[in-house]
Amino acid sequence: MSPIIYGVVALVLGVAAGYVARKEIAARTMTDAEGRAEKILSEAKEKSQETINETKNKQQELLLEAKDRSLKIIEEAKHEEQSRRQELTEMQRRLEKRESMFDNKLIEVEDKKNKLEERTKQVEDAKIQISQIKEEQVAKLQEIATLTREQALVRLMEEIEKTSQEALMSRLHKLEQTEEEEIEKQSRKLLSLAVTRFASSQCVETTTSSVDLPSDEMKGRIIGKEGRNIKAIEMETGTEIIVDDTPGAITISGFSPIRRQVAKRALEALIKDGRIHPARIEEAVGDAKKELATEIRKAGEEALHALGIPVGSIDPKLVSILGRLKFRTSYGQNVLQHSIEVAQLSSMIAEEIGADVFVCKKGGLFHDIGKAVDHDMAGAHPEIGYNIMKKFGFPEEISYQSIAHHEDKPRTIEGALVKAADAISGSRPGARKASLEQFIQRMEELERTAASFDGVEKVYAIQAGREVRVFVTPEKIDDLTAYKLARDIANKIEAELNYPGEVKVTIIRQTRVVEYAR
Repeated sequence: MSPIIYGVVALVLGVAAGYVARKEIAARTMTDAEGRAEKILSEAKEKSQETINETKNKQQELLLEAKDRSLKIIEEAKHEEQSRRQELTEMQRRLEKRESMFDNKLIEVEDKKNKLEERTKQVEDAKIQISQIKEEQVAKLQEIATLTREQALVRLMEEIEKTSQEALMSRLHKLEQTEEEEIEKQSRKLLSLAVTRFASSQCVETTTSSVDLPSDEMKGRIIGKEGRNIKAIEMETGTEIIVDDTPGAITISGFSPIRRQVAKRALEALIKDGRIHPARIEEAVGDAKKELATEIRKAGEEALHALGIPVGSIDPKLVSILGRLKFRTSYGQNVLQHSIEVAQLSSMIAEEIGADVFVCKKGGLFHDIGKAVDHDMAGAHPEIGYNIMKKFGFPEEISYQSIAHHEDKPRTIEGALVKAADAISGSRPGARKASLEQFIQRMEELERTAASFDGVEKVYAIQAGREVRVFVTPEKIDDLTAYKLARDIANKIEAELNYPGEVKVTIIRQTRVVEYAR
């Protein structure tokens, strides 16, 4: 506040000093004007003295002109003095007005400060009072109930749970339903965008290990004298030739699909040629191996072209390994076609959500590369595939996709997308075929897993294993516990069982009361 007052006083002193200075300047101007007038008169008189011989009219004109000039100078000086006086007066008036405004502002600021301090003090007093009241109430409650605060809170929650169990169950069900609907809505939207952009034939190529014969007489020629032809074929191809009573066909048995394919092609060439003996068998097998190697390489290159991956960026040996998947099936599904589908689906989903498209595309294509050699190497195909990709210089984020699609919780978002695309490709209708024994085994595993929980009375797996209906004992399982039981069963199915798509768990709790009126 002191600097403001000092500023006002300095401004007043400045205006006063200016007024005095202007007054002195005006007085000097008057004095100078009069001195100049006198000087002009004296000069005029001297001039008139010197020019006495001039005419009187000219003397009078000079005198009048001198008087006019002197009067004009005096008038200008007076006018200037008057204007300066007016400016000083106006400045003084504005200064007084500002001074009064400053005084009012200072008073107003002081009032606000006092009120703020008063309110702050009131709030602090109120806080202290509230804290004291709260402590007194807690102490009284503990004294009355003989319970600590934690014990009282536990008892209160138990009472609320008992009295509001139905409301809690309704709210829980509503929240779960809302969450599931929103998640399902978003996931369906995302998947529909990817699936509509990629549509693949439901009927993929599957390899076969049977060879059609023009007649049953050909079976004897294939077996040969003392079985030498069939032994030569088995030794050259590493497979087992089964000649049974099946009319018009023989079966090729072997773990390696490549060896079975070589044997099949060699037999077809021998049957077509008609000459069947050990030397011709060796030649036919060699031709079949060359033909198959060329076809395998072309299959790998076509897969890379289909996905827009430059063939030159992949090692030729790895391209051939990729092509071997054309003759590998999984539950009746062609693995190479499945790998292409996974690459396309995962890359499209990655494009929608902003993940790394290249990692998903390349990792999706090679995620099952281990299946190409799993019959010739020890170990599970995820680890084999990971080692193959690392051997051929793939970065960790792409090599990891071979392992990620078999992990419950992949470490990267690209791994989760490849896992999801793998499930979509494998679980769509018509993609895979399972035997009756496998189907029955999967149904039994689902029912056995759900029946392992306490309170479960009966379990039925329906809709080809896509839903499990669990009947519970109403005396042991209440409505609130049923929600937890459904979630526990679903979690156990996810952790322990392998299944395509998803499995719906339905808990059924029913109470029947029967009474007879006699």
